[in-house]
Amino acid sequence: MFVFEAQSILMLVLLLALLVLKGSALVNALLYPPAAYDAASKQTKSTWSAILGIGLALQLVSLFVALGFLTSILNLGFTIAACVYFADVRPALRQVLGRG
Repeated sequence: MFVFEAQSILMLVLLLALLVLKGSALVNALLYPPAAYDAASKQTKSTWSAILGIGLALQLVSLFVALGFLTSILNLGFTIAACVYFADVRPALRQVLGRG
């Protein structure tokens, strides 16, 4: 029984960590002006906000509802998108605005 409880706790911690990742990516994306995205030659602010917002919503739903395999794959894709935002888009935006 202990193994199943530990696995459930670990899964909850992982889901919460991904929720924080996606939420912070969305909030950060909303803080930059739309012109900065154009100047950095990245997708528009609306596009990144939509991608990160959908990913956050899907993550919230997965906290409360056991979702299927396809949804898990989509969730992985949105997690990768949040990581791409932090690794590529955010540094370019900071550089354009002289913050990096």
